Amino acid sequence: MHGVNLAAKKIKSAMQLHIQAIPTHIITGFLGAGKTTLLKALLQQKPEHEVWAVLMNEFGEIGIDQTWIANDGIAVKEVLGGCLCCTSQLPMQIALARLLSEFKPTRLFIEPTGLGHPRQLIEQLSESHWQQSLSLRQVITVIDGSRLHEQLWQQHEIFLQQLDVADIVLVSHHLEMTAADFTQLDILQQSYATFHQRWMKMDDGHIALSNLDKVREVKQVKKQSLLTLPPTTAALIPQSEPKTLPYHYVSHQQGYYVAGWCLPKRWQFDADKLLTILQQLKNCERIKAKVYSEQGWLDINVIPSNFQVDFAAQAGLDNRLEIISRIEQDWRKLEQSILNAQV
Repeated sequence: MHGVNLAAKKIKSAMQLHIQAIPTHIITGFLGAGKTTLLKALLQQKPEHEVWAVLMNEFGEIGIDQTWIANDGIAVKEVLGGCLCCTSQLPMQIALARLLSEFKPTRLFIEPTGLGHPRQLIEQLSESHWQQSLSLRQVITVIDGSRLHEQLWQQHEIFLQQLDVADIVLVSHHLEMTAADFTQLDILQQSYATFHQRWMKMDDGHIALSNLDKVREVKQVKKQSLLTLPPTTAALIPQSEPKTLPYHYVSHQQGYYVAGWCLPKRWQFDADKLLTILQQLKNCERIKAKVYSEQGWLDINVIPSNFQVDFAAQAGLDNRLEIISRIEQDWRKLEQSILNAQV
């Protein structure tokens, strides 16, 4: 407990030292996509009088990437042995606080492991106690254009999450792309059109920092109790913003309605009933889900031209469904139908 209190004091002290919020870039991407190549190219653009810092995360227990970007005026720290935001936030918080207090950087880059969960990391760095120290720039996701034909985006939850959080998508190895790769790239861009992301091609990591240096718009999504619940469950849900499952949210962003449900992992659904409900929805730009059915865990990925359902490679942390719609649907009726589809 003493160690935790000491770490918290160091974090607070580091934040107090930085009145001016530091421009902070998060660079995500699947394994081998080209994140480190991009980072090395960006670091070469550092003005001589500035001090830049890098916080890296490797899934293994030894640090290799750090040796690739060592340079004068660049401070580097690594968090080893897993995802930056999983299990405990403390290693990441301590490493970041030390970077800020020891080196007082004028710009910060964070590169999570290709197997990390960027949404949780972004949520952590968006919390109020970091806002005075960090000015989050638009989140960058690097994808390997030459591997899109492998359809990883349909099968790997982390790859999809990296695209979900991206403000800017950089396509690496585009000179090696085949016709099949370009077809998959078109499908991806259609799938994410409602997110108003910027998609750019990247040659060997070379891209001007000025193209990436825009403050990230904070999107607030308020969690709410379910609109309708079985009587035995309703009594357990607080009236204030729920801290645990189940909950739902609805927001209106850039002309689209975004509705989502997070439901307990133990809730099991009839796959045929649930898919029928989703197939009957009209005016939907995107449906994404990871649900537990009597046939096993399912990954659902829908755009107007394609209804994709796959058996999930791994179980989800919970049941999740998100819908992006041009019109405001009857969310209560839809929620009731979903609940009625439980096994």
